[in-house]
Amino acid sequence: MLIFVILSLLLAMTYAGYRVPQIFLGNKKANHWERNQPVDDPAFLIRAKGAHLNCLENLPLFAALVLTAAATGQSAVVDGLAGAFIFCRLGQSAAHLIGTSLPLVLVRATLFVAQVLIMLYLAWTLLP
Repeated sequence: MLIFVILSLLLAMTYAGYRVPQIFLGNKKANHWERNQPVDDPAFLIRAKGAHLNCLENLPLFAALVLTAAATGQSAVVDGLAGAFIFCRLGQSAAHLIGTSLPLVLVRATLFVAQVLIMLYLAWTLLP
């Protein structure tokens, strides 16, 4: 779970690290990136934000499963699949950062589905 959190933070810092200097240098206003505004960030940063938001969508679900396993004394259930889950998450984020071609989108989708299946299996296994 710690690797998942670190990945989420690094992805956020990727685009925040670009935006904050833009504000301090006077190139952009602080509210330049509000929702419903045209996005003029470089394509890589747009993809980094997408990868970050995708992590944030799934981190609470994975965390809930890890905490449920710990609280019920079933950590071994998660331990066996945590590595595979994180591998899929890292691969999905890397594919997101690399580009948006059809093959990369298919890689992302495949790795996402693998994560969902792992979480469903964990949830099912953790049921009383």
